[in-house]
Amino acid sequence: MVVIDNIMPKTLIPIFADQLTQSLSSLAAADRAESVILMMEVMGEATHVPHHRTKLVFLFSAMRHFAQRLRDAGWEVDYIYLDEPANTGDFTGEVKRAIARHTQASQKIEKIYVTEPSIYRVLETVKEWQAVLDRPVHIFRDDRFIATKDEFADWAHGRKELRLEYFYREMRRKTGLLMDGDKPVGGAWNFDKYNRKPPKKNMQIAPMLKFTPNLVTQDVIDMVAQRFDTRIGDIDTFFYAVTREDALRALEHFIDHRLADFGDYQDAMMVDEPFLFHSILSPYLNTGLLSAMEVCLAIEAAYAAGKAPINAVEGFIRQIIGWREYIRGIYWYKMPAYKSLNYLNATEDLPDFFWTGHTDMQCLSQTIQQTLQYAYAHHIQRLMITGNFALLAGVDPYAVHEWYLSVYLDAFEWVELPNTLGMSQFGDGGLLGSKPYTSSGAYINRMSNYCKSCRYDVKQKIGDKACPFNALYWHFLDRHQDKLKDNMRLSMPYRNLEKMDVQYRSALMQTAERFLDTLSRSKTKEYL
Repeated sequence: MVVIDNIMPKTLIPIFADQLTQSLSSLAAADRAESVILMMEVMGEATHVPHHRTKLVFLFSAMRHFAQRLRDAGWEVDYIYLDEPANTGDFTGEVKRAIARHTQASQKIEKIYVTEPSIYRVLETVKEWQAVLDRPVHIFRDDRFIATKDEFADWAHGRKELRLEYFYREMRRKTGLLMDGDKPVGGAWNFDKYNRKPPKKNMQIAPMLKFTPNLVTQDVIDMVAQRFDTRIGDIDTFFYAVTREDALRALEHFIDHRLADFGDYQDAMMVDEPFLFHSILSPYLNTGLLSAMEVCLAIEAAYAAGKAPINAVEGFIRQIIGWREYIRGIYWYKMPAYKSLNYLNATEDLPDFFWTGHTDMQCLSQTIQQTLQYAYAHHIQRLMITGNFALLAGVDPYAVHEWYLSVYLDAFEWVELPNTLGMSQFGDGGLLGSKPYTSSGAYINRMSNYCKSCRYDVKQKIGDKACPFNALYWHFLDRHQDKLKDNMRLSMPYRNLEKMDVQYRSALMQTAERFLDTLSRSKTKEYL
């Protein structure tokens, strides 16, 4: 330990809520004996959007448990609780206060080490610290991802279209996952065509592994209940993992009880079955409690041991080293302009029922009510139920983005924004996805049992009893002909629209417009 003029120099290491990893690059670069870790619960982040209370409990509890894990490993941790009277409510204010606290007669904060934040807005704040704080700030690359930002930019540069499949193959080659030399295991790169089975009656679904809150988590539950009493979320039944040990247990449980059927039924949806065969590991991956490679290696080992078929294993690994990495690459390649894209010029506010779940449309009611209860819905529910409806109804993609960022446990901007604004709402005009992800009620009926208990008739296209998705689908195509008609993947529906009887087409448009007129719309700020 170096002491200069009887003053011990210290390194301050701020760690954010999605950096709960002991091998974090800023920690790896630091001398434990000469460092102070700063962890901050700040109101500015808790109110940036109206976060689901379950999400707040998860993040604050995971942070507090991680802080203790670091202390047990010999680190000095300065932890700022949300309710501390002097809490400034933002990261810069708390870093300033920490420098003042740790600068005294015997020690001084000499420099700051920080792993690059995952969110563009926060990174821009961190970049200002050196000038604001008058100390060197060293920003270390987040090495928890497989592809660096520069690698993705190099891959994307000069391409007219950015498509997942080609990037995914590069990630397979780089990691060696499911590779037999230079060829893919199983003889194909992608087994997605085997992963589209609808739900079956009397399927045996293993219950999700749930964790009982300990005293630390219960303290957080009580605090969130008091401070955020108007927010959505039933936190009295909180059951998510908040430690690395429990996250590893959740991974093991998924492999033993759900992975084998995940591939076949990953797109399926069922009444009163919010989790089906999904892993619910994304919150742990996105906060750093689990690493992408350790999860994928465990899944690959399950395949080698004969615990799951290739379509399940490849489909799961593709979501992590393919889609997750691809989405992050898009985010950093296109920010900050990406956030304001609105290719279809959609301007409507979000319908009220997105915040209540009170709608006669069974698919939306099921998906939204489980979201409000658990802060979770799987990818097809997000894409083809809530996202599909918002797109058909002409909702402003930024409003949809704010809702997804607010309500989902695993939502951080880097992963949520491109998924929502790009893939779900076609706000980028096809950069991320080759066509808008829209459908009529037929797709929902095929992939779920929602329609059987809905007051609307999925087979009817016109009239008050008709499934709203049916008329809305054609209304969407009709009003966006100027921008979408030349899209090759939409050539067939546009041919069908052109051949449609004039009176029938008019009746479809009227049915859609009458339904849209019934929607009560609210702005996100009303739910802060």
